[in-house]
Amino acid sequence: MLKSTKKYLLSTILLFVLLSANAQDPQLSQFYAAPIYTNPAFAGASKKIRFAANARNQYTGLNKTYKTAIASIDGYVSKMQSGLAAIVSADQAGDGYLTTVSLAGIYSYNLNINRNWSANFALQAEIKQRSYDFNKFIFGDQLDPVLGLRYQTAEITGQEQRTFPNFGAGALIYSEYFYAGAAIHNLLEPNQSFLLSNETSQPFLLPRRYTVHLGANISLTNSRFDANRVYLSPNLLFMSQRDFYQINIGTYIKKQALTAGMWFRQTSRNSDALIFLLGLRFQNFRIGYSYDLTISNAKSATVGSHEISIAFEIKTPSKSQSRMGKPIKCPDL
Repeated sequence: MLKSTKKYLLSTILLFVLLSANAQDPQLSQFYAAPIYTNPAFAGASKKIRFAANARNQYTGLNKTYKTAIASIDGYVSKMQSGLAAIVSADQAGDGYLTTVSLAGIYSYNLNINRNWSANFALQAEIKQRSYDFNKFIFGDQLDPVLGLRYQTAEITGQEQRTFPNFGAGALIYSEYFYAGAAIHNLLEPNQSFLLSNETSQPFLLPRRYTVHLGANISLTNSRFDANRVYLSPNLLFMSQRDFYQINIGTYIKKQALTAGMWFRQTSRNSDALIFLLGLRFQNFRIGYSYDLTISNAKSATVGSHEISIAFEIKTPSKSQSRMGKPIKCPDL
């Protein structure tokens, strides 16, 4: 029973790690398959009504410790030259010990700089809720030194939660062959502490998340029709949150319905993972799968991470090109 007792003690320790660590937002490997999450300025950039959903199971060797799901819908309003979007996300850490859910609305303005270049500027308002469930934890008075879990706890159990507003902003500039953007999330660094603010408690701030991304579209063939061309798309994404950062460097190759990609992810602590991606696109639907192959010293324990994405698109009634502007052309997986 000693092994069982150790397991319960580790679960309790995990609670305090989750509550005291400097929290970081969930990250996705298919960041262009969740464009609104990556940068709110992508709202309306496709000039279509677009629904996207992503699910990530991270570090499967640790008993599904981190699970993330994100869904968004966005569209373009030509009369306003604006994009509107809504995004909802749910994240579980520690087999559900700590849960974070959020709902956000986004407004972006589209500026046609000239016939080749466009820019988007966006604001995001969000309601975020964090919660943990004491019923999932094992306390010291429940344990027998020999038999393990045996008694009822005298501790107060139940669910604790904290709800707070959050804000973000983003910008995007693009042409047919190049795109670049930047975003700031958690703009005001809200206090996410479960403890009530008073003179003795310290605020537990959600740190700002900075994102910079850029990429290019390089046609490898001279076909007259865009659908028949083979595109190579090198990309770079940089994210920073407090003292942690990561850099993703890689490329996509796209031919008709098929997209394949490979990335290398470097973090502030180590070379983290190689990311392999495969996607299929049909007329109004696409699906993608990626696998993160851990290459850091943690590879024996974490195994890897799986991520899947889907999206549906609906064409809006055609408007004048001057009002609609050009849709952004970048990989969406």
